Amino acid sequence: MASLTMKKKIKDSTGDKIFMFIIYTILCLVLLVVLYPLIYIFSSSISSPGAVTSGKVWLWPVDLSFKGYEVLFNNPQVMKGYGNSIFYTAAGTLISVALTIMIAYPLSRKTFFGRKGLMMLITFTLLFSGGLIPTYMVVKEVGMIDTRWALLIPNAIWVWQVIIARSFFQSSIPDELFEASEIDGCTDLKFLWSIVIPLSMPIIAVLFLMYAVGQWNAYFDALIYLKSDDLFPLQLILRSIIIQNNTSGAINDALKLVERQQLSELLKYSLIVVATLPVLVIYPFVQRYFVQGMMVGSVKG
Repeated sequence: MASLTMKKKIKDSTGDKIFMFIIYTILCLVLLVVLYPLIYIFSSSISSPGAVTSGKVWLWPVDLSFKGYEVLFNNPQVMKGYGNSIFYTAAGTLISVALTIMIAYPLSRKTFFGRKGLMMLITFTLLFSGGLIPTYMVVKEVGMIDTRWALLIPNAIWVWQVIIARSFFQSSIPDELFEASEIDGCTDLKFLWSIVIPLSMPIIAVLFLMYAVGQWNAYFDALIYLKSDDLFPLQLILRSIIIQNNTSGAINDALKLVERQQLSELLKYSLIVVATLPVLVIYPFVQRYFVQGMMVGSVKG
């Protein structure tokens, strides 16, 4: 009897090892699929223009060169777009997180009259919208066309983020805590600022990350609402270079050294690295909060 039990344990242990080996193998393959394009883009960005266009770059840099970054950072249009993107991301994220908390927290409280009907209306906008032309007319009528506000206000609140934040507040902020603070004379605003927000750092980190990544990568609103080059974000300039192959301004001065096609191809990789670097740097610091907040939002709706 003891030998049978021992054999079963050994069999189960072997099966577990095989299962874990398969899982790790799949994860390693997924890692390679995700990691290779990043390495390839970075290696291409620091390779010579001739090596990039001739297809010599496969994994590691060939003929190490920082010509792409040199031309890129000498281009005032790119640097101005980089500054605009930083402003839009910082200001837009702060506005969006503040407004999301202001609407999600009341909807999480059972004492808020009409919260179910209001939540249905908010969810309705997740499925149906007014369309591009009516939205453009509204933005135009309020005088936000060709202004920075056009990228900060119209899409300041995302419905999915409201649902996640509301679910977090419902599951993490008990009504008994509010009742106890109310007995002590705490107002609603003070309760939100002193108790709710400090206890909600995981979901706030999730909101910051989601809104920041979305704002940093956004270009469609800028394409629709902005006319002045001085207001263009970096992503719109990236689109211009990659899709339209537009290499104007200071880039034309460098065309005396290399061919236009080679430099344009090299600039694509350099600009992609510059555009994605802030997100890659910030994400590891908020990953723990991101996973925790997403798990809370996925359990309770």
